[in-house]
Amino acid sequence: MTKAAQASLAAAMIVRNEARCITRCLESVRPFVDKMVVLDTGSTDQTMELARKAGALVYEMPWPGSFAEARNRSLELADADWNLIIDADEWIVSGGPNLRSWRHAPDRLGAVCVRSLCDAVQERNGENTPTHTQNWLTRFLPRGVRFERRVHEQVVSDLSCLKIQLHIQHDGYLQSQLETKADRNTSLLWQDLEERPGDAYILYHLGQEASKRAEFAQACDLLRQSMALTPKNANWEHGLTIRYLYCLSQGGELDKALIHAHENLGRFQHSPDFFFITGNIALAKAAADPGNALGEWIPLALSSWERCLEIGDQPDLEDSVRGVGSHLAQGNLNFLRSSLSALKVG
Repeated sequence: MTKAAQASLAAAMIVRNEARCITRCLESVRPFVDKMVVLDTGSTDQTMELARKAGALVYEMPWPGSFAEARNRSLELADADWNLIIDADEWIVSGGPNLRSWRHAPDRLGAVCVRSLCDAVQERNGENTPTHTQNWLTRFLPRGVRFERRVHEQVVSDLSCLKIQLHIQHDGYLQSQLETKADRNTSLLWQDLEERPGDAYILYHLGQEASKRAEFAQACDLLRQSMALTPKNANWEHGLTIRYLYCLSQGGELDKALIHAHENLGRFQHSPDFFFITGNIALAKAAADPGNALGEWIPLALSSWERCLEIGDQPDLEDSVRGVGSHLAQGNLNFLRSSLSALKVG
């Protein structure tokens, strides 16, 4: 490894048709790296021109049908001692200077905080509230580290992974952006599953894709398969459980959802997301079973959302949605309590 004081630092990107956001990304990165390398895989818009104007070194390659292969090629082109992996629909919001100081220690992997914006969540009072999920992703790599998997690519390395206080914003999960990627991701995931049958992580993402298409029966089947194979304490286990409960409820499987929530209550005592979705399921059950609504389901909904407030938002919890431990839960409580009060008055 080159001495830390001389170690080179690059931003390595793969892009395609990102004229909407490429400049924003590169301008946020430029102050903190020695060079920015953009590998274009077939843009038909102004992506490459805008990247050059922003100071990036731009290369081209045909789309190889694998994000890992494209990522690895971008790392070869960067030829740097340290590499920040960032996408065009992301941008640094804080912590950029920490990248240079990170080089003053032995090789290890760096996990950065990626905050993904979500479409507005409608509260029970009818208000739309913007929110986001937060994940710590392995994005700062020493020379020689590579990726595998066609989509939702993963770092392959035995090096230890530590958090860097680098915060990145991401808007690629907004519905307007997801619509352009869904078919591509699903196809690549099925190809990966053919090569890795029974892979819990791939099954999880296939379930997520089915959920986004509102194909809840298929989503539940895929997520059940993933749960049966997922190791305890895998970093996607929390998101998998919440997504499964959501798909069960959206598919009308309320009893199954309530049983699954009860069975996992002890494992997710500190997850506001778990109690938030449990409250939503209980309220849906109250509508479906009015005879037991006041005696069983309404109290469960209230106690679940109250538990959310007791826990509070958990920004370090993987796949946790901001607000489920605060204003979103409070909004649901306010709505339900006012509805109950109106019924008593009536």
